[in-house]
Amino acid sequence: MGVVNVTPDSFYDGGRYTLPETAIAHALELVEQGADIIDIGGESTRPGADPVAENEELARVIPVVEGVARQATIPISIDTTKSRVAARALECGASIINDVSALREDPAMASVIARSGAAVVLMHMQGTPQTMQRSPQYVDVGADVLRFLDERVQTALQAGIARTNIILDPGFGFGKLVSHNLDLLKGLSSFTVLNCPLLVGLSRKGFIGTIVGKAVDHREWGTAAAIALAIDHGAHIVRVHDVAIAIDVVKIAAALNPHWAMNGQEYDA
Repeated sequence: MGVVNVTPDSFYDGGRYTLPETAIAHALELVEQGADIIDIGGESTRPGADPVAENEELARVIPVVEGVARQATIPISIDTTKSRVAARALECGASIINDVSALREDPAMASVIARSGAAVVLMHMQGTPQTMQRSPQYVDVGADVLRFLDERVQTALQAGIARTNIILDPGFGFGKLVSHNLDLLKGLSSFTVLNCPLLVGLSRKGFIGTIVGKAVDHREWGTAAAIALAIDHGAHIVRVHDVAIAIDVVKIAAALNPHWAMNGQEYDA
């Protein structure tokens, strides 16, 4: 899953792709590099990020969704917590809703997804982007996140969303300390009991920077190591800024994991 942030303030690439034409060109470049999904977002969810008004978010993302849909055939994901943004993006060619609030922010989101038949990513986040990194605490981070995701799956099912359309994300960096992120990565395989594909968003995250001692512009190889470990521990989808690097990492890791397939080719361990 290649990331396209149409924002001025995302933690890594904020401000690079604020014009629709530059965002569309970047998305198509990621497709050329081998992305299987493009994830388009118009509201930063970095720690401390300010909320974005609905009309502003629509103005940022809809021209990009339309442009990418006209020129690419792979699935488009819209990264939003707002049902109106989700609905409009689905009308324009998106087929996945990546909701970092896991259907909690907007009461209408679940019904929009259920009616459309779209897929949904349900992510764990402790707090909000404004508060999540102030003092995150868990009794047992793996068990707590698993319990939360199980509850959100049940909510989605009750709303009429098919289990086959649900993807789960443990939310690396969203209300987690370095130790929490490492515990989640180490215990990632425990989430497979929920019988939904696992998505991980590890790309250039702060905990990687803390471990390798590098600023965000120099975390690509730390990210690569984390991706390889995530695949080994059961991840099915990796959300990344650097698709070309991730493709090589995934090919090696996938060759050792029977739950992965690249370009239709199954790799047997």
